[in-house]
Amino acid sequence: MILKPLICVPILKKDRKTVLKVASEAINAGADLVELRIDALLDTDPQSIIHLIEEINHPLIATNRMRGEGGYFMGSEALRTEILVEVADYADYLDIELQTDEQYRSRVIRAAKSAIISYHDFQKTPYLKELLEIVKREKELGNIAKFAVMPQNMQDTLNVLQVINQADNTIGIAMGELGRYTRVVAPLLGSPITYASLGGESAPGQLDLKHTQDIIDKLMDGGE
Repeated sequence: MILKPLICVPILKKDRKTVLKVASEAINAGADLVELRIDALLDTDPQSIIHLIEEINHPLIATNRMRGEGGYFMGSEALRTEILVEVADYADYLDIELQTDEQYRSRVIRAAKSAIISYHDFQKTPYLKELLEIVKREKELGNIAKFAVMPQNMQDTLNVLQVINQADNTIGIAMGELGRYTRVVAPLLGSPITYASLGGESAPGQLDLKHTQDIIDKLMDGGE
């Protein structure tokens, strides 16, 4: 039996008021999780972020995405990861990139209630063997493996799904229009979390929350 995936809405807003508005809309629309993109915030003081998480009061992934993988944080790696450590007790998951320097990455993983180890490539999709190796390394480090890659052809998208089918507790996404379908097919293969937008994509090819819910419900009902 395949468990229904958690649907997560990422929040990339700059100020507290707008973050709370989007979070409220996502929760009311049935999002299982929200992802707070700390790197998008103007105020990255850990106490301010903790208060924000407490106000959201919903299952939450905290991430402070590195610039090399699509993030906006302008400070040092030490500061970027220290913020995650500071807010760890208040977030259900921390997402930290596999490519983060080990000395910083390990502190975040130790602090997390549950660690998502992630990898993003906005230019291409690594070969199948390389993807499997990335996931293997991620799973050795954290609780959930995650990769999001840009397909160049249909075979790339099929490789993404093959990895998910082979590796449990792995979030796999093929981005862009070509990979859009993987966001709703991956959960059928066991991906525990999928990401959806609320009135605007936070990543290329992201479906909106309502469509994601409807498609997954229909696919899963049809599989019973």
